[in-house]
Amino acid sequence: MKKEYVIPIFVPNLGCPNDCIFCNQKKISGQSTNVTPDDVRETIEYYLENFKDNNKYVEVAFFGGSFTGIDKNVQIELLEVANEFIKEKKVRSIRISTRPDYITKDILKMLRKYHVKTIELGVQSTNNYILKKSKRGHTFEDVKKASKLIRRYGFRLGHQMMVGLPESSEADEINTAKDLIKLKPKIVRIYPVLVIKGTELEEEYKKKEYIPLTVEQAVERCKVITYLFRRNKINVIRIGLQNTEEITSPEQDGSEVVAGPFHPAFRQLVEGAMWYDSIAEKIKNINAKVKKVEIEVNPNDSNNAIGHKKINIEKLKEFYDVDVAIKSSEEIEPGKFEIKVLETY
Repeated sequence: MKKEYVIPIFVPNLGCPNDCIFCNQKKISGQSTNVTPDDVRETIEYYLENFKDNNKYVEVAFFGGSFTGIDKNVQIELLEVANEFIKEKKVRSIRISTRPDYITKDILKMLRKYHVKTIELGVQSTNNYILKKSKRGHTFEDVKKASKLIRRYGFRLGHQMMVGLPESSEADEINTAKDLIKLKPKIVRIYPVLVIKGTELEEEYKKKEYIPLTVEQAVERCKVITYLFRRNKINVIRIGLQNTEEITSPEQDGSEVVAGPFHPAFRQLVEGAMWYDSIAEKIKNINAKVKKVEIEVNPNDSNNAIGHKKINIEKLKEFYDVDVAIKSSEEIEPGKFEIKVLETY
């Protein structure tokens, strides 16, 4: 099986027609200058030199901003550089992210010509009222139209959604997930809203007009949504913004995060919470008062089963008075586990 590598190239704010109230792409991407073809070439070469595996699948990803809103000539310049490496068989495909209202048949024809394989749409919500409150500048109708076109033209469809937008409830976000499932994306990213410096949301936060989610609330919402996507065989490829020098704890020097549910291991918190639910349910269904159990998991799942800083082990002891030992075994299928009762009361 080939190991997959993604070479990220950020094009912050290029092509984006407006500023959403939560957005400061230059801060989020850690980049404040426009990207040139030479930058793209240097970035790709740097990453290729540092990839270790010989048997690998490499994809160049243009993130940030709205790629298809950039001047067409600039799009072509950037894509042509990536295509040089595709012709040399050092890179296999290209991924872009863009806005739903910046997808047309002509754009898709051009992207297909330059070996773009995956198109991710920044959806954020499917509730038009919430989209308007966040000044997204598009509607759910734009999302539906773009998603259908992308799939019709043979691209791999991705969606990005947010939890904790102004006036968005957990029910709104569950409905967004259900709406997206109907549009059949292959991949999804879930981002809890952070209050970033220099955004309109920061002003609302300072005036107490916006109250961000706590980490616990954001984990709970993301957990429920992740369950929905997985039940429908949609791959959740990211949960939470990537930790960078700028996107880190508000207490850290140089952090651009003012408030909100930031955690450096946010995805592990969500995955750990899901494992806790599964293990607790299994323990509750055992027809005996359990004192000690051994949980056997695939090595790749050990950390999530234990939970961040062993939180699952501690919670099971606190709420069920059960001592839990986690054991790794290659024979256990990833995502599954076996439970053995070692001692009862």
